[in-house]
Amino acid sequence: MIGLEDRQTLARDIQVAQQAGARLRPACETAGITVRTLQRWKACEGLVSGDGRPQAVRPVPAHALSRAERAEVLRVANEPRFADVPPARIVPMLADEGTYIASESSFARVLREHGQAEHRGRAKAPQAGRPPTTHIATAPRQVWCWDMSYLPAVVQGRWFHLYLIRDLFSRKIVGWEVHDSDDADHAAHLVRRTALAEGIAALQSKPVLHGDNGATLKATTVLAMLHWLGVKPSYSRPRVSDDNAFAESLFRTAKYRPEFPVKGFADLDAARAWAAKFVGWYNVEHRHSGIRYVSPAQPHAGHDRAILAARHALYLQAKERNPARWSGSTRDWSHIAEVALNPERDAAVILAANTAHTQQQAA
Repeated sequence: MIGLEDRQTLARDIQVAQQAGARLRPACETAGITVRTLQRWKACEGLVSGDGRPQAVRPVPAHALSRAERAEVLRVANEPRFADVPPARIVPMLADEGTYIASESSFARVLREHGQAEHRGRAKAPQAGRPPTTHIATAPRQVWCWDMSYLPAVVQGRWFHLYLIRDLFSRKIVGWEVHDSDDADHAAHLVRRTALAEGIAALQSKPVLHGDNGATLKATTVLAMLHWLGVKPSYSRPRVSDDNAFAESLFRTAKYRPEFPVKGFADLDAARAWAAKFVGWYNVEHRHSGIRYVSPAQPHAGHDRAILAARHALYLQAKERNPARWSGSTRDWSHIAEVALNPERDAAVILAANTAHTQQQAA
């Protein structure tokens, strides 16, 4: 935007150049404006009152939120249950209750206008990364991710060990234990208990258990248990930090929960009580962004299709009520048919997807 004083100077310089014999178009191009811009300045008093666009009174768009709707957005976003929940999760949770107030972007815009646009929750905002690709899961109980993380104790230098097994397709935590030491016997017991709970004995194709290259997962005791259960082990590539990203991201979510004791756990029972509460919240209440904001327990049980279909129908109804608010199609609530694990070439992805599909049909 060119200020009034600069406009007057440019117009005066162009006039002087014209009087000296210069043509209008080259003179305007030298000044950095077009002939049409100069004509508009002269015709609309742009050389007297300046640019009138900032002070222009524009009509309110027909699809804009009303004052009552904006107040409702702010009220709902500040409910205690949504205190640390971003708009991307608030809207799907309301949709599951049969309520549609506004889109995610409208929620974010209203919050931003009221100074509430900071990232909600203790965790840092997620960064975009490469989509993982090998070990394709097209249903639950096909690929599991395993890892162990340290939980701090109140006593400095003491740690508890949290073992987790996560289903790649549904993101559900299918097995967990907390111990005061890192031992292969603990890992073997967890794998056996998880296999029994998930009923893999009845599966024709047993799941793959993917983990890092730690000594625990490669221990003879664990390998013997995996062989007895028919579970196929899989390991991260050396010096590739994101090969087990699904398990590692789960620990990140756990340790940034508001109730996580940053000063440490008093004892092993306290650590186990916290882990049990976290697993229950994560599997049943947490709306996961990677699975269309349903809880991990829902796709694990096959209930996500009906939920996503209901959301789609609700959005279509909202679009019919106020089509001006929708520039294109509604939000994608389609079922996610496959989930991939590690970065790999396209040929490997296609081969893994075809293999998983064939195994599913055979089962």
